[in-house]
Amino acid sequence: MSLPAGGPWPPPLTETVLARMSVWDAWYTGDPDRLASIYGSTMVPAARPSQYRGGIVGTVARWFWGRPTPAGEQRSKLHVPLASDICQTSADLLFSEPPVATVEDERTQQRLDELLDEGVHATLLEAAEVCAALGGVYLRPAWDTELADRPWLSVVHADAAVPEFRWGQLAAVTFWEELRAEGGIVLRHLERHEPGMILHGLYEGTREDLGRMVPLTEHEATAPLATEVDENGAIYTGLDGLAAVYVPNMRPNRRWRSIRGAAQLGRSDLDGIEPLLDALDEVYSSWMREIQLGKARIVVPRSYLDSNGPGQGASFDPDRAVYEDVNALPRPGDPAAITPVQFAIRVAEHRDTAADLVEQILRTAGYSTQTFGRTGDAAATATEVVARERRSYLTRDKKVIYWSPLADAYRALLAVDAAVFRSGVQVVRPALEWPDAVSEDPSSLANTANVLRQAEAASTETLVRMVHPDWEDAQVQAEVERIQGETGRAVPDPMQDGLLP
Repeated sequence: MSLPAGGPWPPPLTETVLARMSVWDAWYTGDPDRLASIYGSTMVPAARPSQYRGGIVGTVARWFWGRPTPAGEQRSKLHVPLASDICQTSADLLFSEPPVATVEDERTQQRLDELLDEGVHATLLEAAEVCAALGGVYLRPAWDTELADRPWLSVVHADAAVPEFRWGQLAAVTFWEELRAEGGIVLRHLERHEPGMILHGLYEGTREDLGRMVPLTEHEATAPLATEVDENGAIYTGLDGLAAVYVPNMRPNRRWRSIRGAAQLGRSDLDGIEPLLDALDEVYSSWMREIQLGKARIVVPRSYLDSNGPGQGASFDPDRAVYEDVNALPRPGDPAAITPVQFAIRVAEHRDTAADLVEQILRTAGYSTQTFGRTGDAAATATEVVARERRSYLTRDKKVIYWSPLADAYRALLAVDAAVFRSGVQVVRPALEWPDAVSEDPSSLANTANVLRQAEAASTETLVRMVHPDWEDAQVQAEVERIQGETGRAVPDPMQDGLLP
């Protein structure tokens, strides 16, 4: 395989997928202008014929964000950023603490620990959030000898990639980026990953067509690659597989399960809840509209108004403390006195409707409402937290399984480190150990251990393992010996050993 020679871009199949990803991205970013643009509410200011049609077009046009703003009125639609909260919570559940990567070789382990510094943790948090929004994410090694003395992991969003799957596995992938778009001419950089190599190409085309390949030196972003690639535009990684990996958010993909080439893509956390998110925005917009309409107003007699001059009308000053006696006969239609007007606001109805929609949205996305603080901030043990948030932690455990390609990304990182920076490490796939989603409170563990000790229901070794579940056997044994030495329990009991009659 090689880089494409031209043709439509993005490819037709990918364009279908990207259309749906653009909808998820609009909900994730939470930009009202993008939502209005996607659903068409700002395109035509008057009623559209599509709103009276059936099928998908009519359904979308009748959505809240698909309704046009009436002529002469300002848009007053309010967006609730629950979609972005869901994606951020997914990342927090997965990578509040990063998984521990281990290899057998000591030297390789030391170098791997140097590569997986705090920057990688931030990268994983970003990748997990985008993965939940778009249904998947790509990880690849990157390096620049002028910037750093080590490679690092970089994130590629799913809507900037053209994947190729074979037998359910990622066989190749092409990342693309628009570097310049001027006067209808678009300059794109394509980065194609194949087993053992990475191909780079720079193309000059149009918005719909990839166009022709031009030298990498034509743009400053790709100019440094010109000295790194061979005559075919390839950089060899030394791996027997791909340097880039794909991490699906969840599977199966219900939307594209029957589409060849797209069925292997992950499922977004926002897939299927778009109508509920739209309804939630409508409820909050209605609530805010009632607040605006329910502002206190007063109706005053016409004789109370102060003239602003010929042709300038009249006005009333509500902050005025003293009014002089009006020596005039009442005019027809004037009210007898100042009349307050204030409409009732349906607070309870809106709040209950919004709460029910939020619960439906979170349950459909696979999360418990307690994860989003719906039950307050009262202290709770780890057991109580897991019981309350069982659905969220079940979703988290499933996502951990789909994040197994992270180990392959670490292997690719070691391969680039050995090939480019001559680190001399072994290129192996590390083992990943994921931390618990919830850590038990130390005081709660100490109280439990104390009760078990007083009841003589657990040995010192068992108590140490309970308080420190992440310790190795040697650490546990050393701690047991220290405790026994400090407390004097290491001395043998004379009654048990027959030293006393």
